[in-house]
Amino acid sequence: MKTYDIEIQRLTSARHDKGVIVLGAELLVQPRAPRDEGAGGGSAIHLPVEHARTLAILLKQQLAELDKLQPRSRRSGRC
Repeated sequence: MKTYDIEIQRLTSARHDKGVIVLGAELLVQPRAPRDEGAGGGSAIHLPVEHARTLAILLKQQLAELDKLQPRSRRSGRC
């Protein structure tokens, strides 16, 4: 399996479309040399603190907009 280093240069947008949140970003993608990364081999996102904070703010905004679209009876979270 090919692996890549993906670096987020800048988050450009966030929107929701039919229940899916779409994030726009400028990325730098480079192939990674194969190496042992320990057991598991799962995926991870490494973000600088500034990008992580921006991402959290954008996600909160998009989730709040999605909540507005729900009927009042479904907003309480007790469904």
